Amino acid sequence: MFDKSSKRPPRQPTRPPGRSPSRPRSAPLPRRTSLLTAAVTLAAAVLAGSAGSAVAAPAPGAPGANAYWNEPHVQGFANALSAQSKIWYTIGDGELQNVFYPQPDTPDTFGLQYYVTDGSSFTDNEVANTSHAVSLVDPTSLEWQQTNTATNGKYKITKTYVADPDRSVVLVRTTFQNLSSSPLSLYAQYNPALGNEGMGNTGSTDTSGDLTAANGSVASALASSTGFTASSTGYAGTTSDGASELTASHQLTTPGQSAPTAGHIAQTAQIPVAASGSTTFTLALAFDTSTGAAVSDASASLGAGFDTAESGFRSGWHNWLGGLNAPPASVASDTKLKQQYEVSLMEVKADEDKTHVGGFVAAPLTPWGGSVSANSAGAHGYHLVWTRDEYQMATALLAAGDTADANDALSYVLNYEETSSGYVKQNSWLDGTQEWGGVQEDQVAFPIVLAYQLGRTDAATWSKVKLLADYLVSNGPATGQERWEENGGYSPSTMAAEVAGLVCAAQLATANGDSSDAATYLAKADAFQTAVDSDTYTTTGSIAGGSYYVRITPNGNPNNGDTVTISNNGGTYDERAVVDQGFLELSRLGVKPASSQQITNSLAAVDATIKTAVPGYGTYWGRYNHDGYGETSSGGDYTGAGLGRPWPVLSGERGEYDVQTGDLAGAQAMLGSMANAANTGYQISEQIWPGASADGFTQGQPDNSATPLMWTMAQYVRLAVDISAGKTVDTPAVVAQRYAGGGPPNQVSVTFDENATTYWGQNVFVVGSVPALGSWDPAKSVALSSASYPVWSGTVPLPANTTVQYKYIKKNPDGSVTWESDPNRSYTTGASGSSVTLNDTWR
Repeated sequence: MFDKSSKRPPRQPTRPPGRSPSRPRSAPLPRRTSLLTAAVTLAAAVLAGSAGSAVAAPAPGAPGANAYWNEPHVQGFANALSAQSKIWYTIGDGELQNVFYPQPDTPDTFGLQYYVTDGSSFTDNEVANTSHAVSLVDPTSLEWQQTNTATNGKYKITKTYVADPDRSVVLVRTTFQNLSSSPLSLYAQYNPALGNEGMGNTGSTDTSGDLTAANGSVASALASSTGFTASSTGYAGTTSDGASELTASHQLTTPGQSAPTAGHIAQTAQIPVAASGSTTFTLALAFDTSTGAAVSDASASLGAGFDTAESGFRSGWHNWLGGLNAPPASVASDTKLKQQYEVSLMEVKADEDKTHVGGFVAAPLTPWGGSVSANSAGAHGYHLVWTRDEYQMATALLAAGDTADANDALSYVLNYEETSSGYVKQNSWLDGTQEWGGVQEDQVAFPIVLAYQLGRTDAATWSKVKLLADYLVSNGPATGQERWEENGGYSPSTMAAEVAGLVCAAQLATANGDSSDAATYLAKADAFQTAVDSDTYTTTGSIAGGSYYVRITPNGNPNNGDTVTISNNGGTYDERAVVDQGFLELSRLGVKPASSQQITNSLAAVDATIKTAVPGYGTYWGRYNHDGYGETSSGGDYTGAGLGRPWPVLSGERGEYDVQTGDLAGAQAMLGSMANAANTGYQISEQIWPGASADGFTQGQPDNSATPLMWTMAQYVRLAVDISAGKTVDTPAVVAQRYAGGGPPNQVSVTFDENATTYWGQNVFVVGSVPALGSWDPAKSVALSSASYPVWSGTVPLPANTTVQYKYIKKNPDGSVTWESDPNRSYTTGASGSSVTLNDTWR
């Protein structure tokens, strides 16, 4: 046994160069193949003029072939739970895929894998020429192990990954087993994309013998406990690319190169291995702000040894898990479900940033990354913050007993995602820099609900929550975009969040002595709750009996046949022909009882259109019918149009509904569906392949969208807790209590029908003496719909047995307000639960 894994030996002079091949990255590669860059000629010398370096021949072909991100075949995600270690990494397809530094919105690699050759008859790489198995070395930490067995039977490679808790270094303990009767050569191939940019990198060999790369303020170093026999840096997809040399002649023919011109580079190093039997060693991939610092970090980690880092890595995860609730009964007795629970929970925690504490990205990857250019910095995929996803992760952590991280998540949103107007950014980088500018009212509401769930009644939190609630009052219930981020109008899922947010805001206002705002928020919440059905529930549809919640209606009239244009080239349809399962947010958030007939009818509609049963796996739902967000019909990457496929997270949402109706067996089946959709590394994806295995996909398993999607991982955790609790633990009690009877308490439903002519841009509102009508404040008046023009109509819940004064006003395009003439109108409401329509004419 040739074992050099424990400690790094003294540095040796760089030996004669050797090289290892890599797959070229000149264009997106076929599905289910690696998207790593090509390796290039090994060099014994380094970039001229760099500190501590000697003159080296520059590789030809700068800046290299076009760069693309990886297909997201992630089978494991991890980091170390320490403030000093600011790296996150994914593994999959037999390799280390993306490493993120110094925060999880900044990928810095295309990958790291090994190449093997006998020098005469074959050259293999791990991604393409081995079968891959992945496992957890320790089930209660994210210590992943890959075992890659050569398809030609000549070797086996076992790799165990940890992040050094003391530094930004990934350590890979490797055992190379030569199963053939001839000597084999082993090469490490590393593909930098530092600073989230494929074309901006330079690289060379440091005088220490390590491979170094840099791009601005980000640098990396690749080192081995054995030292390298030779090393080289070149440009991918060019004549300096070592992949073609090794493939054609099984040897490297252009050694001694560096890459002094910024471009798409690949780095290769030969590792000394025994002529037969096994060799064990450790690779260190370090990241820092300079190449010198990265080299020092790699040396320190190798000097301390893999075992030391492994012990600290495990301890961090054990201590964190030990402070949480025990796995719930719904998973405790099933090994597979329990491991899925623990991996899901740990990976949600691992997703948190360490610079902007409490910030969580949606996923550590780029969906369909093989078709996404990495040439320039700024590509983001899903490694941005969406407040909606952050809320889902925070509620999962809270359900598992992690109050501290849930509080950090709320604080992060209030400080980085909320703006001074109360608007919440559609998404942002972790430092709060906004990327997209859409308005999504549910993302405004969710932080309020989370603040209520956490009991955050302090004045500082309230000052932030008040801005959010005021924004909902002024801008709801219509939204610029619903939760699928594609269409504006009136959405059941968005309105559910708005109602819950406003009721929770009223509770927090009361705790802060603000009774006036509390009354305003409750009045507006009641108005939105009452309007959900009139705005989004059709009774003239063509699906499953004709009565159900639509996905979205542009103008708040679900019966008039307005058209909805589906994004992603999905087509244009009657609003009544498009449904999704978002209405279940009404019951989850306590806005309507789960037993509501409208919800029951709507379940029949979605089951008739977007439900899929996958034999041997479970039951799943798509986002909505006619969805175009997914691979093409033949399995090609999504690049703007495709076919939306089932989302496992929606099985979790259906499971939570089952919990609310008391169908715990049904909920357990949904939990099983989610677990069955995971790949062999317990990663549950955004979408799965529902049909027969084809085009490189396996039925019931992740496609190329996003694996894992942290919303899905969080949903699994929360559903498992819900089942054991016998209730949905994230349902805000104050909301469920208020609407337990199906509508606002002690209220009368009053419909205001006002016949009024207007000119273009002018709109009609009703304002009056009670909070539900704005307390005579035009800014808080209730907008009426012009769907039946010249009659403007709107339904408002008013206090029972109360005399109410009111007037109609017109808001003009220039912002001015025109009041109808005196006197005030007056109406005395009847008993609670009644309804009435007031027919008026402008005067």
